[in-house]
Amino acid sequence: MSRVVADDIISPARDAYFTMELNNNHHHHRGGSTESPTLGQLLKRVGDVRKEATGDGGETPVHQVLELGDVSMEPRSLPFILNFSNLTYSVKVPQKLSFSSVFYRRSDRLGAAADSLPGDTLFTKTKTLLNNISGEARDGEILAVLGASGSGKSTLIDALANRIAKGSLKGTVTLNGEVLESRLLKVISAYVMQDDLLFPMLTVEETLMFAAEFRLPRTLSKSKKKMRVQALIDQLGLRNAAKTVIGDEGHRGVSGGERRRVSIGIDIIHDPILLFLDEPTSGLDSTSAYMVVKVLQRIAQSGSLVIMSVHQPSYRILGLLDRLIFLSRGQTVYSGSPTNLPGYFAEFGNPIPENENRTEFALDLIRELEGSPGGTKALVEFNKSWESKKTPTRLSDPVTDDKLQPLSLKEAISASISRGKLVSGATTNSATVDPSSNSMVPTFANPMWTEMAVLSRRSITNSRRMPELFGIRLGAVMVTGFILATMFWQLDNSPKGVQERLGFFAFAMSTTFYTCADALPVFLQERYIFMRETAYNAYRRSSYVLSHSIVVLPSLVFLSLAFSATTFWAVGLDGGLSGFFFYFFIIFASFWAGSSFVTFLSGVVPHVMLGYTIVVAILAYFLLFSGFFINRDRIPPYWIWFHYLSLVKYPYEAVLQNEFEDPVKCFVRGVQIFDNSPLGKVPDAMKVKLLDSLSQTLGMRITQSTCLTTGVDILDQQGVTDLSKWSCLWVTIAWGFLFRILFYFSLLIGSKNKRR
Repeated sequence: MSRVVADDIISPARDAYFTMELNNNHHHHRGGSTESPTLGQLLKRVGDVRKEATGDGGETPVHQVLELGDVSMEPRSLPFILNFSNLTYSVKVPQKLSFSSVFYRRSDRLGAAADSLPGDTLFTKTKTLLNNISGEARDGEILAVLGASGSGKSTLIDALANRIAKGSLKGTVTLNGEVLESRLLKVISAYVMQDDLLFPMLTVEETLMFAAEFRLPRTLSKSKKKMRVQALIDQLGLRNAAKTVIGDEGHRGVSGGERRRVSIGIDIIHDPILLFLDEPTSGLDSTSAYMVVKVLQRIAQSGSLVIMSVHQPSYRILGLLDRLIFLSRGQTVYSGSPTNLPGYFAEFGNPIPENENRTEFALDLIRELEGSPGGTKALVEFNKSWESKKTPTRLSDPVTDDKLQPLSLKEAISASISRGKLVSGATTNSATVDPSSNSMVPTFANPMWTEMAVLSRRSITNSRRMPELFGIRLGAVMVTGFILATMFWQLDNSPKGVQERLGFFAFAMSTTFYTCADALPVFLQERYIFMRETAYNAYRRSSYVLSHSIVVLPSLVFLSLAFSATTFWAVGLDGGLSGFFFYFFIIFASFWAGSSFVTFLSGVVPHVMLGYTIVVAILAYFLLFSGFFINRDRIPPYWIWFHYLSLVKYPYEAVLQNEFEDPVKCFVRGVQIFDNSPLGKVPDAMKVKLLDSLSQTLGMRITQSTCLTTGVDILDQQGVTDLSKWSCLWVTIAWGFLFRILFYFSLLIGSKNKRR
């Protein structure tokens, strides 16, 4: 019994609607004078018919998993056909420079070398990854791309899935005879990467539910989304693992085969029309691999078009595949049905033994030919002649019969939506799709605020189950605060106390930035999950940046409060309660700016160790130019620009003003003027005499109680005169927002996820 995703809620309305549409289309084709409706109009009609049939205010009926005796008996008069022809893709690779290569290149200057291609230089060489690849795939079938490592399997999948830059790929890819636009392909397709990129501390059910909230429209009720997830869990065979966390190296979770099926599930939650998979069976045992492909067969039979690469399928998996393409070094050596393999290789002169796996024999033969002097050239040429022999028979293909002629792309998509496919477009109506525009289905299933809410909830759920991460960071802040509090315990108002305060503030402000370095691996761990989800419009990049910023705020508030409470009163800082609150605000602003800065770097630098090196180096420069080691007035003019770029400068000057802003408070009285000079070691009696002599010279009376330096004087000495403390606070906060904006642009530019 095969399981397919079906929808029996609106079948009467669906049948009536499509009888009407097919009659109208037939009339239009015969008359030739009536313009065919746009897909926006067709989608609106689908929605109107659904509302009439269900009485629902626009919600999509829930997909139900039904047991059907024979899926192949279901009438499929509106198939999708994906055609690709003459796909060619080349890249530049560096080549080693040696005396022999230079010598032979000069000797071949008058005539091209045997293996050189146009565009080759002394330092680079053109490598062809795909060479005139053609073929087709149809819905209800699985097209498998086979070949040895390096044959071009993944490259072909990327080419079909529009993951190669437009100018780099030559050839055409059409769906129902129409060239696929990138924006449309993102909505009607899904791509399952070779690696299982999942959040480790979410359960299988939670992972699929979050995917449903991303990909299914807001108009679909929560209960119907849950029903869709439960049906998908059954379809994927994950019922026993539904409540188990995904797991990682440090947490035990589901098995490898179950992880792979979850990866497939999150990309098919919206029931896409096209499904691309890059080696979904790699790393799995034979049983798990068979179960994965069996799931893909069910997906294909539900009306999807499945294209996957596979390294070496077993005999049982081969029985599930409908079409095969064998590649060798970017060229097609076989394209057709698995049942034609014996006749193909027999005619080539290498018959397949009866008891041997056909694909294993074919791959072994291809490897053997690749190692021979002539390579696979003979097999490639034989395949071309074989294809030319099959061309006349395609004229009688039942799919091309007039009664089963595929509709145009927009009509076929509308038909698929009515059958329950492409849930994200199923509730499209005139309010979201302009019938006169080229927009066939909505770009994103949900508004920005819904995406932000779901992203925030997922991040919090995953982090809450790993409390040790926040615990370690909190412990580091508390230990640092305790050491500073005990080291600078109850500082006095002497000149030495002033110097100690300056050292405390410089170290405390730089520490808040250094402790933010732990934010670096957070996005680096999520990078490929983010790239996979945004590549096919699960959510907006702006939603991710905003939710990422919001989720981090509570932890920053808690860390700031812990550090402030630990150090403010223990060190004996000035300002009372209002001074404490400003101290807390500037610590929080420092954490915010530091976290944003590190987050921005994580979007630019792809490696953890390289990122840590850059963070530590730049923060050291920020501290150097903050004004603590050398006053602003003493910084050379050619370095003064870095002083104003220093993130540490602004919170450092803010806490100095918070501490020394009182014009009445005195820090140097009478003989204390000698404390930071060589005269500081002379007896006090001698200091009094020196003070009297100084008074007579200056013509003013200076006693041991005379205030010589106030807090304002200290600020002048440190060069802290540009901005007020509140201005420094706002500038620090603004730095945080600036780096969040830069983080967004780094995601916009650096996460295209396409080959060049």
